Amino acid sequence: MFAAILAIFVYGVIAAMLGVLLASFNLTPEESGNIALAQAIGMIIASLSAGPIIDKQGKKIALVAALGLIAVSLFMLPGTSSYNERAAWVFVLGLGGGILVTAANALAGDVNEERRSATLNFLNLFFGLGGMATPLIAANVVNNDAQMLCWLAAGLAAVTFVVHLTTPMPAAKGAGAPMFEGAGAMLGRPALWLLAAFLFLYVAAEIGVWNWLAKYLISRGMSENQAQNIVGSGFAFGILVGRVVVSRILIKVPPLIVMRISAAAMVVTSYMALETSDPTWAWIAVFAAGLAMAPVFPTTLGVVGDAFPKSTATAMGIVITFGWVGLAVSSRIIGALGGDDPAKLGTALKLLPAVSSLMVIISVALQQILKKK
Repeated sequence: MFAAILAIFVYGVIAAMLGVLLASFNLTPEESGNIALAQAIGMIIASLSAGPIIDKQGKKIALVAALGLIAVSLFMLPGTSSYNERAAWVFVLGLGGGILVTAANALAGDVNEERRSATLNFLNLFFGLGGMATPLIAANVVNNDAQMLCWLAAGLAAVTFVVHLTTPMPAAKGAGAPMFEGAGAMLGRPALWLLAAFLFLYVAAEIGVWNWLAKYLISRGMSENQAQNIVGSGFAFGILVGRVVVSRILIKVPPLIVMRISAAAMVVTSYMALETSDPTWAWIAVFAAGLAMAPVFPTTLGVVGDAFPKSTATAMGIVITFGWVGLAVSSRIIGALGGDDPAKLGTALKLLPAVSSLMVIISVALQQILKKK
């Protein structure tokens, strides 16, 4: 469990680094977008390919490989000078990150299979802590020096590499079996695709908050500092508190019920956040939205593990991949609908409660399907 916590903390650190790195590269907006896309493509490829390897060869080989890729790419990035080199190393960073998320969640999910969802909520608390640590260290320790930040993160990844290399881990569940044995049956189960759709919608909604809500709040009359603090402190703090609380609730409450309640709460809280012009009420609404969203990602992966005990990592990789696709398309859709017009942006952000409503419907369908399993 300690190894899994270190791994997911490393992922939280690198997930928050791209903004600092892009600012130091002095790229055009188009080039910055392409580099971000390179990272997303790396994560999508890694999530799809890592699952079968983990199920066949075990988690250690995937975790060690992921941490090696992350450490090397972070050591190399500060010395690059060309756009193409930077894009290539960011792609490698995405590969490492995608493998790390799948493998760390699969590892932690095996610690206590009867409380898998609770364990994964506790684990992903450390993703949030890693994500909060990066901007704080960048601003207050290294004075936004991208080279020093990369080297610190690379050192953390290298230490974690050694920890994983020396930590005994469970044998592969599919050791000795053909690589894709049972894949057809797994892909033919509607539950897999409903879980993938659920995570796709969730990540699209979460990224919509991170990337667009501050801009919308500014258009409602709040200062830039107020808007950034509402999202940066209220939403992030809500997610952290929510994961701590829900990791205990899930010991007694079935995960599918938690998923449904969370989705329903997302409908209400995201709508509230869009309707207020008062900074205090906006902070409260955004904090409540963070609480509502907190358990969705890890609890969904917990349900995946429970539903697919023989090909857990493969199923997780597929579902996580749909989450990354949600990440890639969310801002593009909201940007296309809202643009720079505050009135249109408010309408575009109504997608947040809309997709949350769809998540409620999917959670009901999932419960009915998994009952019949």
